[in-house]
Amino acid sequence: MKINQLQIEIDGIDKEILRNLMEDARKPILQIANKIGISGAAIHQRLKKLEDAGVISGSKFIINNKVLGYKTMAFIGVYLEKAANNSEAVKELRKIPEILECHYTTGNWSILIKIICKDNEHLMQLLNTKIQPIDGVSRTETFISLDQQIERQIQL
Repeated sequence: MKINQLQIEIDGIDKEILRNLMEDARKPILQIANKIGISGAAIHQRLKKLEDAGVISGSKFIINNKVLGYKTMAFIGVYLEKAANNSEAVKELRKIPEILECHYTTGNWSILIKIICKDNEHLMQLLNTKIQPIDGVSRTETFISLDQQIERQIQL
């Protein structure tokens, strides 16, 4: 997926469309059109423009991990022996389905990952058998999330 690196001008109507869809991505286009006072076709055109510019990169359902039995969320700082190992380590981390996010970082760690596990035992098993054995990983530092207080996107 290539993202347009140019900044795009979005007007008040674009922002209103985006706010409505960020609130509920399944909200019918015609309902948004009626609320804003423009045609459904105009909304489709604006959405296409925003997608083409990379402002919108898709929509998704949000799964409640706890309902599925994944109750432990953690952030793991990964120390690599050398920066040259970054891409190989990420390639291996990508194979672990419990890893939700992976970021190159500044500071002490080379990589910061966000992981979801069934419990602390599951987390320990993943650390010991999947993450720490990756070639180039010298050590890890784990922070367990006790409770997420904020989850949002940028406000428009």
